[in-house]
Amino acid sequence: MVNSTLVVATLYVNPVTGNDANAGSRQSPYKSITRALQVAKSAVIRLAVGTYNDKAGEKFPLVIPKGVIVIGNEATLGQGIVITGSGEYNSPSFGAQNITLLLLDDASLSGVTVTNNTSRGTGIWIESSTPSITNCTFNNCGREGIFVSGTAKPLISGNNFIQNNAGGIVIARNSKGEILRNTFQKNGLGLAISDFSAPLVAGNKFIDNKTGIALSREARPVLRSNLIENNSQGGLLVNGNAIPDLGSSQDQAANIFRGNGEFDIQNATSSTINSAGNQVNPVQVKGLVEFVAAVSDDVDTGDNSLFPDIGGHWAAPFIELLVTKGFISGLPNRNFEPNAPINRAQYAALVAKAFNIQSKNQIPNFTDIKRDFWAAPAIAAAANMGFISGFPDGTFRPAQNLTKVQALVSMVNGLKLSGGNSNLLMAYSDRAQIPSYATSAVAIATQNLLVVNYPTPDEIQPMRDITRAEVAALICQGLVTQGNLKPIASAYIVAPVTDVASFSDLTGHWAEDFIRALVSINLTNGFADGTYQPDKPMTRAQYAALVAAAFNPVAKRSTPEFSDVPKEFWGYSAIKVAASGGFVSGLSDGSFRPNQNVLRLQVIVSLVSGIGTSGASRDNLGLYSDINTVPSSARAAVAIATANNIVVNYPSIKKIEPNREATRGEVAAMVYQALVALNRVPKINSPYIVS
Repeated sequence: MVNSTLVVATLYVNPVTGNDANAGSRQSPYKSITRALQVAKSAVIRLAVGTYNDKAGEKFPLVIPKGVIVIGNEATLGQGIVITGSGEYNSPSFGAQNITLLLLDDASLSGVTVTNNTSRGTGIWIESSTPSITNCTFNNCGREGIFVSGTAKPLISGNNFIQNNAGGIVIARNSKGEILRNTFQKNGLGLAISDFSAPLVAGNKFIDNKTGIALSREARPVLRSNLIENNSQGGLLVNGNAIPDLGSSQDQAANIFRGNGEFDIQNATSSTINSAGNQVNPVQVKGLVEFVAAVSDDVDTGDNSLFPDIGGHWAAPFIELLVTKGFISGLPNRNFEPNAPINRAQYAALVAKAFNIQSKNQIPNFTDIKRDFWAAPAIAAAANMGFISGFPDGTFRPAQNLTKVQALVSMVNGLKLSGGNSNLLMAYSDRAQIPSYATSAVAIATQNLLVVNYPTPDEIQPMRDITRAEVAALICQGLVTQGNLKPIASAYIVAPVTDVASFSDLTGHWAEDFIRALVSINLTNGFADGTYQPDKPMTRAQYAALVAAAFNPVAKRSTPEFSDVPKEFWGYSAIKVAASGGFVSGLSDGSFRPNQNVLRLQVIVSLVSGIGTSGASRDNLGLYSDINTVPSSARAAVAIATANNIVVNYPSIKKIEPNREATRGEVAAMVYQALVALNRVPKINSPYIVS
């Protein structure tokens, strides 16, 4: 069954214990990021501690494609997870460069250390794309940690830039983006902004560099709430025709300059720069700088996030989505405080609002909740819906913090979810800490993608107080299960099918190895009851979804709208991709018949057509005792599939049985063999592969 719910595939890489011939699963990781990138489409690549260099099989520069997330350990800013190396990249705006990584649109890099110690080496190059780089360390780069060019709009947040020769970050051409809450220390230049660039620079620390921030040409950055301290030559240097936004009478900038060598601010241009709300020593100011008085006492941090304290936070996408929908709000101090615990009354209020539960004027039946208590209506509503309950002594204990396992049980009960399998708990290394009363609910929550674990997805930490950020993520996932929100792709959502060992009906099955291999790279999955059902037929829609995910084919032809596949059908997009890629086609009456079971011969012909293999002799057709049942028009395709080891026959290798419905196990086996023919996956030894 191809799940229509958004699940981010996860690939694992370990340069010490991995092997690039492995399947890329948690138990069988790849050795190199290079190998994972060959397989990854829209995926999360998880990196273990170790050094990722050419000796480990890396081919530089590493190109992180659209939508791919590469993540190490954000909590330690990538300590011990080191990507180091250099390769040539021809920048459209700057020519040949020596870089370690190139990040494309919507790519993400988190929790790693990046080093490029060649003489003119750059850690990350960003060319006219919109990636995010969060909670990483950049050190000892020969030139700079990150170079941003073209029309790029990256998010660069929470990183450390330490001892990079030329600078921490260089931003050029027409780039914008956000530079938030980074630390720049002991670099040549902390941050250099040139050409027509206009990024937001907020909440950063520039300490002990030669120069904190240097502007040139027509740069127009916005500087807010930065600390610029103890830089040996100076704090902010403005050259050319650059004009930084250092605040106005109604918008104080709140930058702090102190202890810098020759100057705090040096304006070497002929234009006057306004400064409002900055802490700066006038004696340390050179050039035309006018100090502007503030109209009000309100200080804007300049961060364009919904809350000043969630920029770059792992849960920011969940929080911001809930806020924009009006399901959740911040605190009176204008912050969200994502890492703060939440008590039972606050949780009840959030749940009642998010799931639009009405109290119906009922009085909560708890001895410690009075009628005039601020959360009494919400507690009553949430209790009546089954989201929360009291204690045996009749109390509710509204001020008591909620634990993570209590929140998961609450969500499962309130949403009336069922299913799951206790084997799904194998995904958690600390599963022994899950209370016995909650194991079933946690399994159900896992199956329904409710569990969001930060910083390590395989640690659920069930007895810890849940944070406001985690509650936001949980509520978000709960609303997704109801179809009330579109799913968010996150590296911290626990996917229930990462480990195939949970399938109760695979052990000893003839197709087990093929199915395990496909599941390990998240191309297929099982059912909510913990089975895979390998002997069950597969529909044409399910088959189309599988080949679209497995091969991600480029469009070879235009395809009509099929009369029986409306746009709201769950497999509409996958069918279009598979059809345009040459894997499937419709019938003469303009229909596709998505719910009709696919036949074995249809699978064989489809795979040959889709992967474009050709040119085999028909001499091998004599291998099949029932070749007379194969139409003459399809025999060339069968010969090609046989020559490329794509045909898998069970129980008799000599019987192709072309007109029998293909089982889920047979489809998995032949799709896997087609991937082998393309050299995308390692070979599997099976007596049922026709060769």
